[in-house]
Amino acid sequence: MNILYIMFDQLRFDYLSCAGHPHLHTPNIDGLAAKGVRFARAYVQSPTCGSSRMSSYTGRYPSSHGVQFNSYPLKVGEWTMGDHLRGAGMSCHLIGKTHMVADAAGMERLGLAPDSVIGVRQSECGFDPYVRDDGLWAEGPDGFYDQKRSPYNEYLKDRGYPGENPWNDFANAGIEGNDIASGWFMVNADKPANIAEEDSETPWLTTKAIEFMEERRRKEDGPWCAHLSYIKPHWPYIVPAPYHDMYGPEHMLPVVRSEGEREGTHPVFAGMMNNQIGKTFSRDEVREKVIPAYMGLIKQADDQMGRLFAYLEETGRMEDTMVVLTSDHGDYLGDHWLGEKNLFHEPSIKVPLIVYDPRQAADATRGSVSDALVEAIDLAPTFLEFAGGEPVGHILEGRDLTPVLHGETPQWRDFAVAEFDYSTMPLCAKLGLAPKDARLFMVTDQRWKFMHAEGGLPPMLFDMQEDPQELVDLGQSAEHQEVIALMYQR
Repeated sequence: MNILYIMFDQLRFDYLSCAGHPHLHTPNIDGLAAKGVRFARAYVQSPTCGSSRMSSYTGRYPSSHGVQFNSYPLKVGEWTMGDHLRGAGMSCHLIGKTHMVADAAGMERLGLAPDSVIGVRQSECGFDPYVRDDGLWAEGPDGFYDQKRSPYNEYLKDRGYPGENPWNDFANAGIEGNDIASGWFMVNADKPANIAEEDSETPWLTTKAIEFMEERRRKEDGPWCAHLSYIKPHWPYIVPAPYHDMYGPEHMLPVVRSEGEREGTHPVFAGMMNNQIGKTFSRDEVREKVIPAYMGLIKQADDQMGRLFAYLEETGRMEDTMVVLTSDHGDYLGDHWLGEKNLFHEPSIKVPLIVYDPRQAADATRGSVSDALVEAIDLAPTFLEFAGGEPVGHILEGRDLTPVLHGETPQWRDFAVAEFDYSTMPLCAKLGLAPKDARLFMVTDQRWKFMHAEGGLPPMLFDMQEDPQELVDLGQSAEHQEVIALMYQR
């Protein structure tokens, strides 16, 4: 039995046809949902890449594993999914992105050589890397910001793309006359990336995944978990032909925002709306460029899922492989006057989650949709059960999804939680906060979504039953103080 753990970066929960998008058709992902369970209320534990991923990979909340923002190292010795699975006899491998930062000082203190087996696993979040590429290879006046070398860049050079950074100059750029039209500039989002579609990032990673599985099939090396972690549809928002012009402004979902959100707004919310990203995505002309490209990236991803799933079917692997498809967070795309992620509205904190369990016990739930409150940290104990292992209760903080997948009605959580640390952002200083006070916590249940802000700032509260689009903040409503008190108790 094997596990194929697929993660996209910045994929919104509602940009799939199985989740109701009226124009973006994703038949291959829909097909996976028809074979498994689609979880309609799946929440990540932080709305930022690194912190969210470390929770997924450890099965623990950010306050437990300590990675509160991007570029924070995961402390040496932290148990990961790979550690748990190897203990159950299943190897664990990486194909793609993790956002992992190694605890180099901790490894040196313990005498762990970075190139030893344990050193590599400590550096790679518990995975044995088949190929790692985090997919952001920007350059500044002094060269690459990230000094590691990109396997994808090396692949492009081997394919004949010139220069030191074809990721930047071809895969994530178009052409304007005789010049490069960089995908970093959103005005260029409607241009086709200057690269053959089959050489772009998403097909490249799919090919690497198929190569990995084929190698394992030939060697018959025993059960494996492969984390196939895609780079897209995260920005730069640019996609190769024919995907660049498949969609237009007429295919965009209506923007979710109101003028009332700008009035008397929570200080953190206001700060996010008024930063450069928020102001940029508040402009309709930006949304009309970016969102069709974002949709094209997702359509390309779905086509690549077709390749991947066809391989599983042709080799018989679909019969003994759990397939999980999810994202590390969403993307505001202009909703609530915001871009990117970093707050707790549904477009940012809720993610797609589809789990296909090949075992006969899951037959009763195939094609179903679950409204259970699910957290990303639930995947680690679910994988461990599938591998035949026993969870260590004081380490894994998530819950095994197997009973839900098998049609049982287990006693389940009443609320889901998330947290966000913005102490490294300029907003912290603008609000006059000490770094320890620049923290937000979210609690959501079947009706309410609550946000607590440290530093003496007011809370936020949304009635998800009466206001599912989260446009009216009730955090300072005298009529809702009992609800707020209840959420604080949770």
